[in-house]
Amino acid sequence: MPDGLGPWIRRRSDVIRLFSIEVALFLAPFVAYALFLWAAREGVLHPADWSIPVLVGLSLLAVALTAGGFAFIAQYGGAPAHSTYVPAHLENGQLVPGTLK
Repeated sequence: MPDGLGPWIRRRSDVIRLFSIEVALFLAPFVAYALFLWAAREGVLHPADWSIPVLVGLSLLAVALTAGGFAFIAQYGGAPAHSTYVPAHLENGQLVPGTLK
């Protein structure tokens, strides 16, 4: 792996991980409700069980979980307190990615 590519891949995988967490939080209420219907031996795909009020309630819960996930990640993720960002720059003709010190 080229020298300058390692940090880029690491940052990219961090973004994919955070995006995956938020998608999972959004989908969790819908999956939980589908599992509840399956466990109750109801028709999981029956339109009557997925009425508009149920979908609105699940959507509100999904948005609340996603917002809570964003708030949690913003509070407890990222750079340590009082760190300084050093922007990307060129050194000896090589691009040095931005870092936190």
